[in-house]
Amino acid sequence: MNTTDKRVVRELAKQYMEFAASEKQAKAFARMRDNNDLKPGRPPVLIDEIPWYQMDIGGELTCVCEDPWLRGIEYGFRLALFYFRHFSCVDNLYEPFFRINKTVRLTDIGVSLPNYEFKRTDEYNNIISRELTDVLEDESCLEKFRLPECRLDPEADKATFERVSELLGDVMPVKLCGFGPYNFNAWDTIAYLRGIEAIMIDCYDRPEYLIALFGKFIAYYEKIADFLEANMEPDHDAKKIHCTPAPVSGLGNGLKGTWFRDSAQPLANVSPAMFYEFAIEPVIKLASRFAYTYYGCCEPLDDKFDAVTKIPNLRKIGCSAWADVRHMAEQIKGNYVLAKKPNPAHVAIKTDPELIRRETVETVEACLKNGCPYELVLKDVSTVSNDPYNLIVWADTVSEVLDGYYGER
Repeated sequence: MNTTDKRVVRELAKQYMEFAASEKQAKAFARMRDNNDLKPGRPPVLIDEIPWYQMDIGGELTCVCEDPWLRGIEYGFRLALFYFRHFSCVDNLYEPFFRINKTVRLTDIGVSLPNYEFKRTDEYNNIISRELTDVLEDESCLEKFRLPECRLDPEADKATFERVSELLGDVMPVKLCGFGPYNFNAWDTIAYLRGIEAIMIDCYDRPEYLIALFGKFIAYYEKIADFLEANMEPDHDAKKIHCTPAPVSGLGNGLKGTWFRDSAQPLANVSPAMFYEFAIEPVIKLASRFAYTYYGCCEPLDDKFDAVTKIPNLRKIGCSAWADVRHMAEQIKGNYVLAKKPNPAHVAIKTDPELIRRETVETVEACLKNGCPYELVLKDVSTVSNDPYNLIVWADTVSEVLDGYYGER
């Protein structure tokens, strides 16, 4: 670590800590916790999954460190400070410490993604179009699966902890963190291994095979859950469950100390009965081992609400841009958190404040009418057409709408 690189990172860390320790952060944390505790108030607002390579304003995101390891830390601080400077009305949490997640070494499930052809809009975007082939065509493929071998790597964690402490220990606390939240989302992986068409056909032609295939993933993740519960403490400080706020009361020990998160986006177009059969019923036992479950991503769940609520520890339900938010709020009432995902297409080319205002008002009024705790999480933003102000306008407009209902925060 050369002196210049260290000085750059330490200065960014000091700026970060000034905001992380602020009263505003304490209020944001409390608002998120209350919302997840089903005490509705002004909703948290977050922006995540941003095309950062299109967002650099005045060189704020341009890294200068020569050392690759320090450059990664530098970039993380620059992203966090960008939120603070340009999305001041957004509630992204800033942990008042430097996080090091404990290392868990796992063997794979026994099957891997095939080589596929893809197309991309540009060389930097991680959003690509794939042409998938089915590598799990029949029951004989079930023999390829295997359970994981799991182990911790305390030596690696110790080395990382010491290195970060030497760099930042007098600027901010350094903390080794345990496991959680626990992301499952096996249907996304199955879709990459098979393609959507094969899955849709098997829903009718070979439902037993689909259930057996899904069961292999459940067994794999159950084994990992067993290992984590026996060997690690849960991370009660976790700030996010896949882009949404994680703070909540009532966390315990072991797996009961964190969230479970699942979705079944490839099954968006099947019937509610099929959705329950293939996506919900098989995962209930695993989900129930955790404190709370957050279910849903981009799939519309307004017509599958009854199936999803069969999960006994359900606390939060995704409401994508393709779901009817009024219908969702009528069903959720005060029993769960509605995690509203505004349409990212509204910031892709040029942001129209009136369009954003109408979308936000519809969500606010539907949730207020039904006493429904909710949050607004703009995610899956694959492009802003190289105009960072598209997101800034979105954030400012949403904040203005909320100010009209709740007063300035």
